[in-house]
Amino acid sequence: MAQRKTLADKLLDAQVDFILDELSGTRFAEVVARDVDDVLAVAETLKVGDIVDVDAVKATGRKLVDQIGASPLIADMVAGLSDAIYDLDASGEYNLGEVVDREPVEALIAKVLGMHQLQDRALERLAESPLVATVASKFVTKIVGDFLNQNRARAEKLPGMRSMISLGTSAANRVKSPFDKQLDQLLGDAAGKGAQAALKRTNSAMRELVRDAPLKGAALEVWDLHADQPISDLRDYLSQQDLRELALIVHEIVVSARTTDFAGHLLDACIDVFFDKYGSHDVRSLLTELGVTRDDLVEDISRFAPPIIEAAKAGGVLKAHIRSRLAPFFASPAVSALLADA
Repeated sequence: MAQRKTLADKLLDAQVDFILDELSGTRFAEVVARDVDDVLAVAETLKVGDIVDVDAVKATGRKLVDQIGASPLIADMVAGLSDAIYDLDASGEYNLGEVVDREPVEALIAKVLGMHQLQDRALERLAESPLVATVASKFVTKIVGDFLNQNRARAEKLPGMRSMISLGTSAANRVKSPFDKQLDQLLGDAAGKGAQAALKRTNSAMRELVRDAPLKGAALEVWDLHADQPISDLRDYLSQQDLRELALIVHEIVVSARTTDFAGHLLDACIDVFFDKYGSHDVRSLLTELGVTRDDLVEDISRFAPPIIEAAKAGGVLKAHIRSRLAPFFASPAVSALLADA
């Protein structure tokens, strides 16, 4: 019996050493290539919809969204990433046009300007807000006032014009022409109780401005001005603290919405779309759709696994772990019986 136990121990030692050898040196590369091929061969026989339950994925997805969204790690990463992006040294080495092509920007501008339903609805909702109407009236009044004051200042520089303007102003204070009354009425509509109705009357003009004016060309001119400048110049638009606070505010909005019923339904809908489109695909073709090739898998595993394995080998940790997993097998009655027969 002692001899059979010793033989079992020797077999266990041999098995442990064999596995460790497969995880070392050039042999590891061969093992990775072999195992990846074996896994992909099996993956070709498995349909996504057959091996994964949609409801289970939905439950797991909601759980992950809840747990990850609540993690303080995410908030710390958001703040850290915003600072890193703002201070990125490479931002001064590349122009914006080198990173983002002009064609998709032009397509985006054209699409936004062509979204007439969105524009019409937005204008309608804005016109329904008394506060927006008041703000708009103040904005227009400010522009008109500044324009008149600038032109008056220019006119007063001409000889004799100051006294004429003064005389005209005095007379205007005493007598209001029909045009003045109409202007007063218009400004009264914009600034008083009729501000909301006045704003609604401008909707058609705003629609024509968006649809007919050369806004696309103007927007592209703004893009072209920035495209030839370093990305770091965009820092002129906001400070590092502003970017950090904006990122944290967006994160807070997402976090606060993640546990709502609507967010859950939205996640479920996304999962349904995925399975409707790819549920009939086999796992390997799905990886191909994602752009993951067999060589990518072999290369990535060969790059990242060896340092982890070598660190686990230090102090015999990996060897002890392998032994603890295999020892019950070699000590099992079935193996003992086989060794006894041998």
